[in-house]
Amino acid sequence: MIDGLTSWWDFVSQRWDEVFEATLQTAQMVALAMAIGTVICIVLGVIAHRVAWLREPLLAVASVAITIPSLALFAIFIPVVGIGNTPAIIALVIYSLMPILRNTITGLDGVDPAIVEAAKGVGLSGFQRLRIVELPLAWPVILTGVRISALLNTGIAAIAVLVGGNGLGIFINDGLNRYPLPTSVERTWTGIVFTVLLALLFDLAFSGINRLTTSKGIRS
Repeated sequence: MIDGLTSWWDFVSQRWDEVFEATLQTAQMVALAMAIGTVICIVLGVIAHRVAWLREPLLAVASVAITIPSLALFAIFIPVVGIGNTPAIIALVIYSLMPILRNTITGLDGVDPAIVEAAKGVGLSGFQRLRIVELPLAWPVILTGVRISALLNTGIAAIAVLVGGNGLGIFINDGLNRYPLPTSVERTWTGIVFTVLLALLFDLAFSGINRLTTSKGIRS
């Protein structure tokens, strides 16, 4: 066990720049997908909150999308956008829809109607109520959905290498292809360990974002 850990650490220390670059590539891929997915889901969530009959169809489509096998979803977009990170990012956006959309609708539904009525009473328009009152109150719930999606997509992003993408999946793929040649196990574990560490960093980052973007009154 100790020899294995020592061998793995030697492998990482000799390739630290390569490991860091791959970790950064995966982080950028996931962050971009989360940003796009969050904007889409907030817009759709607001629409579903306002137009009740759209809620179930939108959630149904998002639920079906998340059940599609990862590699199949990645490959679907190759004929359209080619190989590389682009099909992977599109797939990650699709996988992010269900948690964020569901939490957006849940968060908006959870806003006290009395607060909304009070906002109407002081003359706020529908858009102003949404921007100043409803979205800030729903934000912690929405952010929880983004957080869940980010953790889910960090692991799924490793498959990007199979459609010509980059990131930590390169280490996992190389390790599996080289097995049982020297450094194959170290490569595989490098991809796995740093994917887990990246997921933990995302979790900590979203915890910090939650504290910075949510008022003390709402947190309490």
